[in-house]
Amino acid sequence: MTTCDRDATPPEIWRDVSRPADERVADLLARLTPAEKIAQLYGIWVGADANGGGVAPYQHDLADEPVDWPALIVDGLGHLTRPLGTAPVEPDRGAAALAAAQAEIVAAGRFGIPAIAHEECLSGFTTWGATVYPTPLAWGASFDAELVEQVAARIGTAMRSVGVHQGLAPVLDVVRDPRWGRTEETIGEDPHLVTAIGTGYVRGLQSAGVIATLKHFAGYSASRAGRNLAPVPIGPRELADVILPPFEAAVRLAGAGSVMHSYTELDGMPVAADPALLTDLLRDRWGFTGTVVADYFGVSFLQTLHGVAADPAEAAALALAAGVDIELPTVRCYGAPLRDALAAGRVPEHLIDRAARRVLTQKCTLGLLDPDWRPTPPALDRDRAADGAGSASARIDLDGAADRQLARRLAEESVVLLRNAGGALPLPPAGRIAVVGPNADDPRAMLGCYSFPNHVGVRHPGLPLGIPVEPVLGALRAELPDATIGYAHGCGVDTGDDTGLGAAAALAADADVCVAVLGDRAGLFGRGTSGEGCDVAELRLPGIQQELLAALVATGTPVVALLLAGRPYALGELDDRLAARVQAFFPGAEGGPAIAGVLSGRVCPSGRTPVSVPHLPGGQPTTYLAPPLGHRTEVSSIDPTPRYPFGHGLSYTRFRWSDVLVDGRAPGTEPVRVATDGAVRLSVLVRNVGDRAGTEVVQLYLHDPVAEVTRPVVRLVGSVRVPLAPGGTARAEFTVPAEAAAYPGRDLYRLVEPGELELRLSASSADHRHTVALRLTGPRRRLDDRLPGAVLARVEGAP
Repeated sequence: MTTCDRDATPPEIWRDVSRPADERVADLLARLTPAEKIAQLYGIWVGADANGGGVAPYQHDLADEPVDWPALIVDGLGHLTRPLGTAPVEPDRGAAALAAAQAEIVAAGRFGIPAIAHEECLSGFTTWGATVYPTPLAWGASFDAELVEQVAARIGTAMRSVGVHQGLAPVLDVVRDPRWGRTEETIGEDPHLVTAIGTGYVRGLQSAGVIATLKHFAGYSASRAGRNLAPVPIGPRELADVILPPFEAAVRLAGAGSVMHSYTELDGMPVAADPALLTDLLRDRWGFTGTVVADYFGVSFLQTLHGVAADPAEAAALALAAGVDIELPTVRCYGAPLRDALAAGRVPEHLIDRAARRVLTQKCTLGLLDPDWRPTPPALDRDRAADGAGSASARIDLDGAADRQLARRLAEESVVLLRNAGGALPLPPAGRIAVVGPNADDPRAMLGCYSFPNHVGVRHPGLPLGIPVEPVLGALRAELPDATIGYAHGCGVDTGDDTGLGAAAALAADADVCVAVLGDRAGLFGRGTSGEGCDVAELRLPGIQQELLAALVATGTPVVALLLAGRPYALGELDDRLAARVQAFFPGAEGGPAIAGVLSGRVCPSGRTPVSVPHLPGGQPTTYLAPPLGHRTEVSSIDPTPRYPFGHGLSYTRFRWSDVLVDGRAPGTEPVRVATDGAVRLSVLVRNVGDRAGTEVVQLYLHDPVAEVTRPVVRLVGSVRVPLAPGGTARAEFTVPAEAAAYPGRDLYRLVEPGELELRLSASSADHRHTVALRLTGPRRRLDDRLPGAVLARVEGAP
């Protein structure tokens, strides 16, 4: 008989697995004391660092050590914060420790309710020894939602196998200013792309039984001047048109189980205290039924940073009333201050009941209220059964062959060939190659800020990465065994030491081609050049890397610039002097071999830019999603046209687009008539006219020339990857509902109106290959609180 079975004959309703979850939770809630209800509303972060070097803002000020574990779990516990991701621990030992902690929580409380264990999982399960996948910006570059869904399912399987229930991903913030350090965590600058990739991630993670947490709701990426946690000056239309759609789709279409509030304020209202966002919109209009969790210390920030609460009790009252159900990462405001506020009548008990009901419903769905629940995670059970019960040799593998295979495939698909004017790529298989730059021989250069080695491991000097990561230099030597490859460091990522520039230039001068491996070092709060709290004033390469690149170009040797970075950078006039330029957004543990495959030609590049790449470092903030006056005009001396537009990417083969069909017929000279409640089927024949296999990415943009509010010149509404053998053909087909043209009208409700439109079959946001004119006919339609119908894309005839 387990702990959960005590006093369970006959079973109470809450333990009866045949009953609906709402009945079980109502029965349990009625049995809990106020203190037991409140205990379900916070997490505990054992091992959080209170001495600086934290992994969350102000952690060194807000993490209270030591944690009085027995006192904190006597009434139960809502969440366990990062039990495997706070410090380096072997997966099997971490799983065993988590199981032991859960057993203590079950034994301590009257009702034996386990906690929800949550972890970070932005580029893989953020724990020591787990596969590090490419960053989300690389997901966006792949334009492959199906592959990202498979990756997320693998991540979720790894997490669930060791007893973790919730993952703090994906980030659905749409990039508005890439100077923001967390650009690497985003999927891109287009809400359709973020929606497609983000909902795929949610489906994949939750298919493994792990709750996905949407971050950061909402507006975080639109902070003024790209500064982390800075005020957000956007209006309600930009919020409705750009920021909110990915979150709404992930809730309504993918069924996301949790949402994390944003740190930011919108027009003076901190999101953590805003019921209009967290309750009226999210729950009442969108129908969200999961839990809203605080971004780390976000409830405390209502007092300490935003100044809208006088003390922790008032911060708790504001957040709870707004709709924040769970305080993370550890208890500060939702513990004693909330209990005291309840006793003093400052907080109504129905708000505590509301939040506790949501938490307990989630636990019920996860099976944590079932009588047969056991703390031992499945992987530990399986491995120990294989090795003998309790065997010390049992090992959990979080970095297996299947994980690596998916990581490699996503890395390969995410590499973007921006320029190849000099024909330097593919590299010569037996030539003299100079590999130069601060990121050429550094395995950490492959990994983003939220990878375990860069997020936590750097705080443990001497700790190995925990997984094999081959940097570009080693991967190229393995890829091109007949080439003569020399190496020079050149300079640091962000230092001013120029003593290595001469040796690097000399090496390049004596080579047939030079590969300059430049970019970022991912880190936290100024310890890197990209990542959380690592914002920049302009989009110029860090340190003296621009000077290194200039010295290499001056040798006359063809130079391939390879950027391993978390944001787009402007190279100025040097860009036009490069033989080639390649972009990889922290491609993960398999990034080295993936990049080497692209450089050698073994892999035909198919990545596309998920963010525009500017001409000049001071040319931001701007994205392609702008009305006419946001683009180049004669009334301003500043030209915001990007060097490489959103959706751009080259290949080693050539594709020809022809034979456009509309509803199965060649379009005529008149616009195609479509009812405002109808749809149109549009397709184009794509032929690989080169001599090698490759993948084209066909993108569909919509142009609305006249609307009741200003609209972007074009916006992405669909895309599809088309893999083709040499000489092969396939038809890229889009079914486009009229609702794809919907936009927030003057009253901010979505509107479909009759009139003229254009659909543009395109290779990027600036490279439109074929245009089909439409005329929407019929009544003006308001969609109210319903999602517009989505464009459906498919490939017919490809292998």
